[in-house]
Amino acid sequence: MTASREFPATTPIGSRVEAEGYVAMVCFKHGPPQLHGVELEWTVHHADDLHRPLDAAQLSNALGVHAPATLVRGSPQLPLNRGSLVTVEPGGQVEISGPASASVPRLIEDTAADAAELTSLLAAEGLRPGQFGLDAFRPPRRILTVPRYAAMERAFAQLGPHGPRMMCSTAGLQVCLDAGEADQTALRWRALHDFGPALVGLFANSRRREGSDTGWASARTEATFGTCAPFTEPPPLDGDPAEAWARTAMDAPVLCLRRGDNWDAPPGLTFGAWADGALDGSNLAGRPGANPGDGNTGDGEPPGDRPTYADLDYHLSTLFPPVRPRGYLEVRYLDAQSGDGWIAPTLLLSALMSDPAVTDQALAAAAPAAGRWFPAAREGLDDKPVLQAARDLVALATTNLSRIGVDQDLITEVGDRLHCIVDDTHRRRAS
Repeated sequence: MTASREFPATTPIGSRVEAEGYVAMVCFKHGPPQLHGVELEWTVHHADDLHRPLDAAQLSNALGVHAPATLVRGSPQLPLNRGSLVTVEPGGQVEISGPASASVPRLIEDTAADAAELTSLLAAEGLRPGQFGLDAFRPPRRILTVPRYAAMERAFAQLGPHGPRMMCSTAGLQVCLDAGEADQTALRWRALHDFGPALVGLFANSRRREGSDTGWASARTEATFGTCAPFTEPPPLDGDPAEAWARTAMDAPVLCLRRGDNWDAPPGLTFGAWADGALDGSNLAGRPGANPGDGNTGDGEPPGDRPTYADLDYHLSTLFPPVRPRGYLEVRYLDAQSGDGWIAPTLLLSALMSDPAVTDQALAAAAPAAGRWFPAAREGLDDKPVLQAARDLVALATTNLSRIGVDQDLITEVGDRLHCIVDDTHRRRAS
């Protein structure tokens, strides 16, 4: 996300009201829902010892010219053969994200090819992608040394143990969908949230952490929600989504103040307060590496006490709600899946959002579990309302997979996989 032409990146923001207006405008782009996207993330392990700490140099060697600059300074970060860029998270998790596509079958084909290519690159260095949404074997350990992650780690560490876990030990599957026309956006925003508990339970696989049972079906969700509550938790869904998200972004703490070599923000500073002048006259004095007078702001930004639109764009990238609006809607609440397991949830969400009438039916199906995020994360499908909603959503999605253009073989395969998950749970509960 970048500042629009009407808002040059280096322009200072004059007030919280200005900043809210910008967020509401750029985070919810309206138009016919056409494009689909998916981002796959994995923890990375030594193939011969899943418990051994990951070495940044070995990961760099594996990724080669595809490595991001956060791992290898000056890297060209060339895309994989089908167009996906590789990024690396603080603990060495790797992620691929390809171009959005109007064709779901093409999206699946290209992403699968790039995932296979990445797996081959890792295997050549004795590495392999993880199978779960949370590192089941190792404690969190940051291997990236860039100022962003150093500042975030220090800020999150003050709030408890979950921040370092979220940064360094979690891996998610992200499905991206258009926000839709202006009169559809609120419905699509609510639907993706109301589906959340059922889908968290349906695809939960991160029960173990550092070799021990956490007691949570999705300990990844526990870590994410606990990182910086309430801003990493599900938001209230009343009112206009764009206005509500803009207020949330203003009330959220600033995690990275990109000035000098140390990006730590003053404790308690919110973006709204910064935009309203909370740092006016401070000149950021006393912060190691900060020298506003020489223009060294760490990222090409002008010196001064007011945030710019580039600062606001950057702030938005440090917010981690279960669904993040980025012009489109980025679903972030799913555990990473093993192998090609990512295909089923991607198709399920695409089918449920394929037509307003289907989405209306899906909202009714999801209703028993709507808002039951924590029971879903703790108990998974053992929570009765979550299981009921998951079964009904699976049934609805599998009867509508043809709407998104996938062939019958894949419809059958995905339908069998999804029904197997919910039916096995139902039989186990009944026995």
